[in-house]
Amino acid sequence: MMAGCVILGVIIGTFYAKRAVGNRLQIAGEGPSRINSLLKVINDQYVDEVDINDLVERSMPNIIAELDPHSVYISAKDVQSATDDLRGSFSGVGIEFVIRKDTVRVQNVISDGPAEQAGIIAGDKIVSIDGEPFVGEIVTNDEAVRRLKGPWGTVVKIGVLRYGSNKPKEYEVTRDDIVVNSINTSYMLDNTTGYMRIKNFGENTYQEMLRELSILSNKGMENLVIDLRDNSGGYMDSAIQMVNEFLPGDRMIVYTEGRKSPRKDYTSTGSGHFKTLPLVVLINEMSASAAEIFAGAIQDNDRGTIIGRRSFGKGLVQQQIPFSDGSLLRLTIARYYTPSGRCIQKPYKPGRGLEYEEDLILRYQHGEFFSQDSIKNEGPAYKTSIGREVYGGGGITPDIFIGEDTTSVTSYYSEAAMKGLFFQYSYDYTDNNRNALSKYKTSQDLIRYLKSQNLVERFAQYGEANGLKRRNLMIEQSHQLIERFIISRIIYNTLDEQAWMEYLNADDPTILKALEIFKKKLWNPVKNAQEEQKKEIVASRGKGHVSPPGISRQDRNCLLVRLT
Repeated sequence: MMAGCVILGVIIGTFYAKRAVGNRLQIAGEGPSRINSLLKVINDQYVDEVDINDLVERSMPNIIAELDPHSVYISAKDVQSATDDLRGSFSGVGIEFVIRKDTVRVQNVISDGPAEQAGIIAGDKIVSIDGEPFVGEIVTNDEAVRRLKGPWGTVVKIGVLRYGSNKPKEYEVTRDDIVVNSINTSYMLDNTTGYMRIKNFGENTYQEMLRELSILSNKGMENLVIDLRDNSGGYMDSAIQMVNEFLPGDRMIVYTEGRKSPRKDYTSTGSGHFKTLPLVVLINEMSASAAEIFAGAIQDNDRGTIIGRRSFGKGLVQQQIPFSDGSLLRLTIARYYTPSGRCIQKPYKPGRGLEYEEDLILRYQHGEFFSQDSIKNEGPAYKTSIGREVYGGGGITPDIFIGEDTTSVTSYYSEAAMKGLFFQYSYDYTDNNRNALSKYKTSQDLIRYLKSQNLVERFAQYGEANGLKRRNLMIEQSHQLIERFIISRIIYNTLDEQAWMEYLNADDPTILKALEIFKKKLWNPVKNAQEEQKKEIVASRGKGHVSPPGISRQDRNCLLVRLT
């Protein structure tokens, strides 16, 4: 009996010893087995019960963030909102809203959309959705979108409080497909110059561009300005299709290459209908990804002139990998290279996302937004098709630099912008004067009316009532800038995005430079153009552009507000 007990004790002890050692060995292993073993041990032995699926969901973004700044994990609940803009449509009610004082305010309604058909108008306050109150702390952008979007054909009951009424009214809105256009602004800058603003590169952007080019051609277009400022990119295939319309045959557009992705060249077919159309492309520090592919192909093939400021610098290609639970991984699989062979991806360190995001702050601090001399071109020089020097390693440097004009910017203006007071005042003014504003159907008539309303003084009083100290000398110095900002937002709230852009473009130095280029017939790059541009930069140095010696916390926050 004693011998039997000893043998049984040895067997039991060996079993638990192997189990403990096995756990240690598995966790110390390599690759995926190590993570699987870690999760198994946590599930088996952690002091409290753990939802392993939730733990994995919360850990995935952190793991992906260790790769590069543009690989990203998107949870199943966020996939739709992350892809709607690029898909070109979504199912919803067709309103644009803002949140003011814990209440959803309808800013615009899509013409002939579900909300307009049901009777909802701009200025309505949404106070309930499907019979449940929707005001107060629960009101967020994400929650409002979640409740208003839904499957096609379903009905949502929206309770609204209209200006001048004390009693809410409920409207039944049948959700429908809402078209999301990438090109909302397209018109003639003058008798011969067309203008087109492309916000992103989605599934339908190429077809939108062809439609707008046809309309502009019928209006007498002989030159074209394509505005890619603040265009964060999108689908590479769309950018390639669009560039192809402007290039002769057998020209390199872009090529991609990665560790597991063999080099793939994309060349023009020569089937485009606008291969000789005089072309100018506008970019700035927020132009990224597919926008840089477009601009880089035009620049390296010497097909047009690039005007503006250095682009963002995203040269990584992501592939979308769906998971069975509906979540999505956008994984970087290659780098892309412009026709001259340059990769325009700016430097980054894995896991140092904050430093990468603050690159634009550093550019501002170094004066790059104001002076071309402050641009730091890293890496070797490359040659365009006619031998002009271009650089990679951090975005597309424009052929003609246009700096920001800071002569009217004061700390008063910066503080007002940082606090969002311009947006708040513009919306409140629009909301309180909708009857008067609705009488003006054209932007010209509306602008004339607004200029007579002493808006800057009214804003100064509004700002003072909302914690912004009045500074009369600074208000006078920034008068034109303040008035322009407020009028532009009232136009946006009252008319549409195109009227808003037409107003801003009227005195935009970048637009004016493009028109000058066409007038002088200098849109077609030549090898000695760079020397002429350098002379022009030296001649204009100090005219209206001030490079700050440093950047204060207030200016930094103001810049962040503008960039977002």
